[in-house]
Amino acid sequence: MKTTLAVAIAAAFALPALAQQPASPPPSWQQGKPPAMSESTLHPFNIEMTGKSSKDLPVSKLKVPAGFKVEVWAEGMPGARTMALGDKGTVFVGTRQLKEVYAVTTSGGKREAKVLLKGLNAPNGVAFSKGTLYIAERGRITRYDNIEANLDNPPQPKVVVDNLDPNNQAGHFWKFLAMGPDGKLYFNIGAPGNIVMPTYMEASIMRVDMKGTLETVALGVRNSVGMDFHPVTKQLWFTNHARDWLGDESPNDTLHRVAGKTVPNFGYPFCHQGDTPDPEFGKSRSCAEFAKPALKLGAHIAPIGMRFYNGKMFPAEYQNNIFIAMRGSWNRTVKQGYNVMRVVLDEGGKVTKYEPFLTGFLVDERADPPMWGRPNDVLVMRDGSLLVSDDQNGILYRVSYQK
Repeated sequence: MKTTLAVAIAAAFALPALAQQPASPPPSWQQGKPPAMSESTLHPFNIEMTGKSSKDLPVSKLKVPAGFKVEVWAEGMPGARTMALGDKGTVFVGTRQLKEVYAVTTSGGKREAKVLLKGLNAPNGVAFSKGTLYIAERGRITRYDNIEANLDNPPQPKVVVDNLDPNNQAGHFWKFLAMGPDGKLYFNIGAPGNIVMPTYMEASIMRVDMKGTLETVALGVRNSVGMDFHPVTKQLWFTNHARDWLGDESPNDTLHRVAGKTVPNFGYPFCHQGDTPDPEFGKSRSCAEFAKPALKLGAHIAPIGMRFYNGKMFPAEYQNNIFIAMRGSWNRTVKQGYNVMRVVLDEGGKVTKYEPFLTGFLVDERADPPMWGRPNDVLVMRDGSLLVSDDQNGILYRVSYQK
């Protein structure tokens, strides 16, 4: 009898305790999803974690303007994303979902892609300068000195800066990395969710010198995973992903530049695309408070890597144009993106043209998934050709021009 009573009492106390346990939070990509869209089946698309051979893909469907040619340059690199060019011609390739960094070398007319580094934590960002490879992982930036002389036996990394993800955020933790004309490394720290109030370092563009000293470059930047410096003005330009779950047509992802010496604030989480107050965070703020984008790129189009074209192979009108790799939309009923876009600027930095450059990855804008490949980054090679990475399949494509 006593045993039965004890069990009953324990059960009575246990049930309320179980009932009070909080529900598991939704995936970070669902954060901010309004009740009115609770039944929406929109979702991100997974990559091929083992890559895919180009012979099994419709590469012939890729299109470029007249006079240009696109071809497979290297493959066998699952998750291939951002790229950096070494002094001796090595192309270094970072990954986000995987833990590897690849190195692509060419010798005697033969090209080899191999794993250079293993076991890293989302090594998305790669940059190269003066013989050193820099890698931005989830929470730190490291350097590998004299790397091209040690591709078969890389040195131990040296930490440039650490503790960049102290909260182990579930949101936009992957980083892009660029070496600035001032010799400092520029990188993003994304917002920890779709639409949340960031901490003091999140939703920003930062830079760090070789001593590990951090400085803020821009605020109110939800998630930038592409940036470069204008070849003439040396100003920083970058792409930015706007929030999700405000509908098919809004807000636009954006292109920005840092034009002055003061730290600009581009609005997140209060204002999107320069003119759209957030329905929650924007109630007591005005979009007039914040810096405007240089260009609205399209809703949920996912701009990733960008580079200014400073090569000599393409026609003269392409000089100092911006190429942007669009990874493509998921938070949109009719999908768009999955291409490389061209942005033309005048001498004052005003956008005069915005048009597709490399297309053909998008197969059916209403399918699930709608594409067979996803552009991630662009890289100008020394001969003036343009490499485009595709993390969906682990392939690098080369775009060239012949007069």
